[in-house]
Amino acid sequence: MSPLGIQSVGLTEAQFKQISRLVKDLCGINLHGGKKQLVRARLARRLRQLGIPTFKQYLDYVRREGGGDELTAMLDALSTNKTSFFREPAHFDYLVETIVPRLLDRDKKNRRLRVWSAGCSSGEEPYTIAIYLFEAVPDLENRDAKILATDISTKALEAAREGIYNKHRLGDVPGLMRSKYFTCIEARPERHYQVKDRLRELVRFARLNLMDPWPMRGPFEVIFCRNVMIYFDKPTQAELIERFFDILAPGGTLFIGHSESLTGISHRFRYIEPTVYEKPSAALGEKVA
Repeated sequence: MSPLGIQSVGLTEAQFKQISRLVKDLCGINLHGGKKQLVRARLARRLRQLGIPTFKQYLDYVRREGGGDELTAMLDALSTNKTSFFREPAHFDYLVETIVPRLLDRDKKNRRLRVWSAGCSSGEEPYTIAIYLFEAVPDLENRDAKILATDISTKALEAAREGIYNKHRLGDVPGLMRSKYFTCIEARPERHYQVKDRLRELVRFARLNLMDPWPMRGPFEVIFCRNVMIYFDKPTQAELIERFFDILAPGGTLFIGHSESLTGISHRFRYIEPTVYEKPSAALGEKVA
């Protein structure tokens, strides 16, 4: 079979709706009509890899032969993994200026800290959290501190575990921090850096579909879930917010993206400032509209 050109594969409205329903059922992502061309372009590459000439045959393959592996590959192809180091830095400043001092003052004995980066993509967010924690807590390595970083994309997680980034990806990392937390492993033709072991040892990466049961018990002191819920409809967002609330420790903090809002969602969080919400130390029984 000759190689398929991406532009040659047509996607009908009915096929797009089938894919949209499948993705919604699998992981909650809401692919509205404006995403049809994106879906066609990204999945056409997958069809070419498999040597399948039409979307009809691909959907038959997913249902009949692909099983869980192909569903995972489909989600990998459709996932958007746009991220960067030090993105939306006000959240990290709030973490080390407000949350960490409060935890250090409260937890002088148990020295425990659990942070969850939900939708970690290729690792920039959890590694940024780790950098900020090392800078703010001199004895961090002697504390019971861990960062859980999860994503639905296996490809993104592979890149995150490897922890290798080119100089452009590290453009927002100050020079001193770059030399402190990254090792240059390739100088030419384009510099590449790898995250040092002290950061890698603090972060545990795992694949997780946020719509599935969560294997971890928590509780977490901090959850970052930024620019993830924009892909969900309101009922799915509301369900996810409830689950975040339940797995946070009393007094724990939830960060969401600046393109997101809990407006119109019934929840039990206390509003702190835009995109920052706190679980009251004594959990409230009533929800906030």
